[in-house]
Amino acid sequence: MSPVTDPDQIADVLVEALPYIQRLAGEIVVVKYGGNAMVDEALARQFADDIVLLQTVGAKPVVVHGGGPQIGDLLARLGKESVFKDGLRVTDAETLEVARMVLEGKINSEIVAGINVHGPLAVGLSGGDASLIQASVRNADLGFVGDVAAVNPSIVQRLLAEDLIPVISTIGTDAAGQAYNINADTGAGAIAEALGAHKVIYLTDVEGLRLDADDPSTLVSEITTVDLQRLVDDGVMSGGMIPKIAACIHAVEHGVGSAHVLDGRLPHVVLLELFTDAGVGTMITGGAS
Repeated sequence: MSPVTDPDQIADVLVEALPYIQRLAGEIVVVKYGGNAMVDEALARQFADDIVLLQTVGAKPVVVHGGGPQIGDLLARLGKESVFKDGLRVTDAETLEVARMVLEGKINSEIVAGINVHGPLAVGLSGGDASLIQASVRNADLGFVGDVAAVNPSIVQRLLAEDLIPVISTIGTDAAGQAYNINADTGAGAIAEALGAHKVIYLTDVEGLRLDADDPSTLVSEITTVDLQRLVDDGVMSGGMIPKIAACIHAVEHGVGSAHVLDGRLPHVVLLELFTDAGVGTMITGGAS
């Protein structure tokens, strides 16, 4: 992508962004970070730039991250096969230990370090910190795979009040202190709901939601939760996007202003979606069309 060098174009971009910047001032924006954007070094740096810019113009970003592919890679290097049931990784005690190493020890610290290149801004958290994500077992056959039983957002709210950027890995704990690995899409939606976020953004490896998964021209730029659920029920939306769609619908129907599904492979995609008239992904809003 060529940089914009014409002064008039630059001015137009800034003026176009102004009303969106004003609307986001003081508002919480939860960003679920994953996919290729996480493993590409250039995209990772741009993501950190975007998050810092959001905070600089007055928004309150919260980053929630996954790490499924990285967990799978480390398990493979350790000679341990990944087993999936209904799209979820069967997580025994050893796999849980690997997941925590990857999510809490590697990915979380790398995201925090990337943001903190710009100043002492980011703080890494696990869902177990201050009982942030309270978990329950999803299915005994899956082992230590959890559902979100409740979210205690107080630690995140305290960090936001100090103008810090929370970076959260979705390892939750139950009342006995047992850790569970929780789907990051689900965790991001639950955290956004608990915080009363203005927006929740999901970065993925497609440009948004399509009516036909194989046809980019069928991208849906905006849709209501009612219409989106109808598409799911009719089988139009299916496959791996269903958990993300479910998290979006639940968040918006429980107080989050809007949900956005974006292509994390696009440089500065968060800024393009939030600060331009056209946007670049799919926006999900409440109500019926």
